[in-house]
Amino acid sequence: MKICVLVKQVPDAAVDKRIDPATGRLDRSGEANLNPYDTHAIEAAMQIREGGVTPVEEIVAVTMGPAGSERALHKAVSLGADRSIHLSDDALAGSDVAATGYSLAKVLESENPDLVLLGQQSDDGECYTIGAVVADHLQMPSLTQVVKMDLADKVATCERQAEYGYDTVAVELPAVISVGDAINEPRYPSLKAIMGAKKKPLDVKAAADVGIDAGKVGVDGSQVSCGDFKAPPSKESGRIIEDEDTNETVAEIVAWLEERKLIA
Repeated sequence: MKICVLVKQVPDAAVDKRIDPATGRLDRSGEANLNPYDTHAIEAAMQIREGGVTPVEEIVAVTMGPAGSERALHKAVSLGADRSIHLSDDALAGSDVAATGYSLAKVLESENPDLVLLGQQSDDGECYTIGAVVADHLQMPSLTQVVKMDLADKVATCERQAEYGYDTVAVELPAVISVGDAINEPRYPSLKAIMGAKKKPLDVKAAADVGIDAGKVGVDGSQVSCGDFKAPPSKESGRIIEDEDTNETVAEIVAWLEERKLIA
């Protein structure tokens, strides 16, 4: 079995996310990391391999992004992937979810995986839909919000989180499965794995290498257009009242609240 895991490099969670006013797209120039939700997909692939029920010959990490996205792939490899693929092309810049899903599907077509795994969402866009888009292009069954998965005889029996509980669904492979963060606890990479990650095969592909139609990607090929994004207005700093005398402090707070008609 070959498992492909879709991963994404996203801005660090501790960094304020900014929109580039010139492009209307997320500014990705700052600190970035592997999307934390995708670490659960990598862990799920590793647990399938280590479970021994279904032999796994290869785990391949796949990403689409600008130059510099290799950092996410190195992290994915350090967590257990055998090799990685980086789809990078200026023609892909500005692609919406539909165009991104189409592009990733073209990469996966050339890999012919038995199972495609990914996290339930990205930490930046949080659209939850990329797995379904990829599956539609590949004409594979798709499951989302999966929190438990068992593989046997080319069938994945999955428990997925639903609005009012859990559903148990069986799908025949190949399939595209988006896993929830409750499915497992991702491992920490060892120092040896981190040091060796950059030595593992990384294949950089351009759009033409995988047969992507340039008219279906990028800003012009996307179905969603960005509006006029603006930063929210800055708030006035709050007032700090030092508690030197409790009675005076309480009276000052009460007066402040009464002035704004916040208490009767």
